[in-house]
Amino acid sequence: MTDAPTDVATRISQGYAFSGSALELGSVVLDGTAYPQSRIRIPLGMLNRHGLIAGATGTGKTKTLQGLAEQLSANGVPVVVADIKGDLSGLSRPGSVNDRVTQRATDTGDDWQPTAFPVEFLALGGLGSGIPVRATMTAFGPLLLSRILDLNATQESSLGLIFHYADAAGLPLLDLKDLRALIQFLTSESGQADLEGIGGLSKATAGVILRDLITLENNGGDVFFGEPEWEPSDLIRTEADGRGIISAIELAQVQDKPGLFSTFLMWLLADLFHELPEVGDLDKPKLVFFFDEAHLLFDGASKAFLEQVTQTVRLIRSKGVGIFFVTQVPADVPDSVLGQLGNRVQHALRAFTPDDATNLAKAVRTYPKTADYQLDELLTQLGTGEAVVTVLSDRGTPTPVAWTRLRAPRSLMAQIDPAAQQQAVANSALQAKYGTPVDRDSAYEKLAARLAPPPAAGGQTVPAPQAPAQQVPQQQQPEQHRTSDAVSGAVTGVFGSSAFKSFARSAATVLGREITRSIFGTAKRRR
Repeated sequence: MTDAPTDVATRISQGYAFSGSALELGSVVLDGTAYPQSRIRIPLGMLNRHGLIAGATGTGKTKTLQGLAEQLSANGVPVVVADIKGDLSGLSRPGSVNDRVTQRATDTGDDWQPTAFPVEFLALGGLGSGIPVRATMTAFGPLLLSRILDLNATQESSLGLIFHYADAAGLPLLDLKDLRALIQFLTSESGQADLEGIGGLSKATAGVILRDLITLENNGGDVFFGEPEWEPSDLIRTEADGRGIISAIELAQVQDKPGLFSTFLMWLLADLFHELPEVGDLDKPKLVFFFDEAHLLFDGASKAFLEQVTQTVRLIRSKGVGIFFVTQVPADVPDSVLGQLGNRVQHALRAFTPDDATNLAKAVRTYPKTADYQLDELLTQLGTGEAVVTVLSDRGTPTPVAWTRLRAPRSLMAQIDPAAQQQAVANSALQAKYGTPVDRDSAYEKLAARLAPPPAAGGQTVPAPQAPAQQVPQQQQPEQHRTSDAVSGAVTGVFGSSAFKSFARSAATVLGREITRSIFGTAKRRR
C-alpha cells in the first residue's frame, strides 16, 4: 500500500529533526503541495562542513543566501557575503509585507516578522561606497597575483622568484609601483647577477609581467593594493546584542573584473586561514563565508591554484569557518572541491541544450538515492524559491532528499537607498581605521632615500649613477605612470651599488626571515 503524502512528508522531515540548534530552510513539498509541519533544517554545528547553493538565473539563489545569512546572524555567527548586484544591502532594513510573503510564511509554517540585521558595507579597494578592503602585494603573494594577471606556468614561476627575492632582501612590496621597480631592477645587469644563485629572470618574461601589471593598474588594481591592509579579525565581530555582523562586500563596480574580485575573496579566506587558531568542531561556526558567482574563481585556473583552493576548503573547516559556494550548476565547481560540500541547496536547472542536459545528469548523481522524487524531472520543474535539499545531519550523515519550499527572508529583498548606505558607512567604527589610504615609505621610497649620495663640497649633491632600467615600451605606458617610471630608473641605479648589497644582506637577516608563506604563497602577518 502506498504511503499517504502526509506520511511521506513526515518521514522525510524526521531526517531533519536535529536535537541542537539549526537553521530553518522551509517545508517539505510533494506533488506541488507544501506541508508546513514537515520542516527542513540545517544543523548549526554542520555549517563548517561547507555547502553549495546552485540554480539557474532567477530561481532564488540570492534569497536563499539572504535567509541563511539572517539566521546565522541571529544565532551570533558573523557572515561574509559577496554582493554582486547590491541586492544584499537590504539585509540592513526590515522587509515589507505583501501577499507573496504572507503566502510563503503560511506554506513554510514561519512566524514571519520584518527584521533588520547588522550589516557592515565593504568595497574592494574602495571602488564603491563601502569601507575599503585592501591588501599589500607582499601579503597577497605570487600565486594569487598570477591568477589575476592570467600568467602561464613559466611566468608564474618567475613571479614567485621575484617575491622570493623581495622576502630574502627584506623589501616589502606594498603596492604596484614597488613590484614594478623591483622587476626593473632584477632585469638590469646588477640585478641579474644577484639572481644567479637562485635562478634567472628573462627580459621577455619580465616584460610580459610588467605589461600585465600596467593593465591591472589601469583597470583599477592600483587601489586594491596598499595600506591600511584589512585585518581578518574585523570580519569576525558581533553586535552588543549578540547578533553576528554581516559583512557585505560590494562588487557592483568590479563586475567587469571577475578574476580580480574572485581572487581577492580567495585572499580573504587564505588570510583567515593563516590567522585563526585550530578549534575543531564547534556548536556553531566562528564565521560563514558565501562565495557568490563561484565559477569565476575556477574558470581557466591553473592546476596549482585549484590545488590550493581545495586545500583551503578542506583545512579551514578546522578553524571554525564554513564556506558556501553560490553558482549556477554544480559542474562549475571542481570535483575536488564539490566533494567537500556537505550541504546542498539546488534550485531549478535548465535543460535547453545538450550541455544543460549533461549538467543536469551530473547534478542528479551528486544526490543520495531517493524513491520519493524523480530528480531529473523535478530539477527542471522547481518553482522560484524552491529547491532540492540534502544536508549533513548532526551525526554527519546525509539527510533524505527533500523538495523544499524555502522561507522568505525577513529583511528587505531589494537594494536600499544609496544615500542611506553611504550614511551607514560614514557612521561605521571601521571607517576611521580603513577609510583613508596610507602611503608610508616602502622598499621603493626607503631605498631611494637611504642610498641617496651624500652632498658634495659646497652643498651640491653628487648624482647617483643610474643603470638602465628595463621598461615597458613607452607607447604602452599611460601618461600618469611615466613619472613613477622615471623614479624607478633612479632607484634601479642605486639598487646595483655595493651599498645596496650590504644593506640587503642586513635586511635579509632582520626582516627576510620574518616573512613566511603558506597556502597560495600569501605571507603570514608579522605580529
